Amino acid sequence: MSGAGAGAKLGSGADLQVGTDPQVGADRRAGTDLRAAGLKAMREALPGVFPEGDNLDLRDGRLGEELVEIGLTSVWGALWAREGLSRRDRSLVTLGILIALGAETELRTHVRIARTNGLTEDEIAEVIYHATGYAGFPAATAARNAAREALAD
Repeated sequence: MSGAGAGAKLGSGADLQVGTDPQVGADRRAGTDLRAAGLKAMREALPGVFPEGDNLDLRDGRLGEELVEIGLTSVWGALWAREGLSRRDRSLVTLGILIALGAETELRTHVRIARTNGLTEDEIAEVIYHATGYAGFPAATAARNAAREALAD
């Protein structure tokens, strides 16, 4: 982004525009409701985990309870629901990022999502092997352990 307050336009003119609309969660892609799109993407990625219905309440009354709602709209609705990459490709990218970040909790969930999105256990192992060259051996070892736990469930 160039300059303070400049809006970043992602892709074509019909895509989400960041910093230009005061309404949080507003999406210019055919009036997409980011929460509904996020619920759909999340349910497809994690079949059977979330009950059906638009009025799903993901809050638990505890500290940071809005974090899941924020992820639902900003990650699942605005990113996973986008066209441009297949869900399988998004899983590959996400696994690599989570390994590099050392985010084992999220990685366990995304290993299961990757399986739903068509990745084989051998392909997940290859992502972990490949990460050793970029994220380091300790990160890859932690990722292997997290993946083993996720696949054992």
